Amino acid sequence: MGNICRSPTADGVFRQKLIDHGLSGLVRVDSAGTHNYHPDSPPDERSQLHAFRRGYDLSPLRARQVVDDDYAQFDLILAMDWDNLALLQDDCPPEHQHKLRRFTEFCQMHDSPVVPDPYYGGAAGFEQVLDLVEDASEGLIQHVRQVKKL
Repeated sequence: MGNICRSPTADGVFRQKLIDHGLSGLVRVDSAGTHNYHPDSPPDERSQLHAFRRGYDLSPLRARQVVDDDYAQFDLILAMDWDNLALLQDDCPPEHQHKLRRFTEFCQMHDSPVVPDPYYGGAAGFEQVLDLVEDASEGLIQHVRQVKKL
């Protein structure tokens, strides 16, 4: 939504997974929010702390809002929850609607329709975000390999 918790966590985790799988130069990754609440802000300190404890560095990332060019530039645009998916669907041109999906569709071990927003909660929420994002990132790696025939 504001691009300071879930999306930058997914960005940082997926970038690291790409490195781990030797695919970093083949996939472009970015994160953006559906709202412009925190333009150019770093990820939430709690997101950074919990991610760092698992070996992910979110510090270079800065918040931005989804722009019209994103729909054409990216092969996939992944939403963290139903509300953000609906906002993206409302904004997205018809020819790019097929690119919109939920991030958790790629989960292999967890059965969660969404990545819940940890912003107003405690540490457990940030850990849950990481659990879901790590799982979905591994599934997304498999998807990228299949689509790109890697």
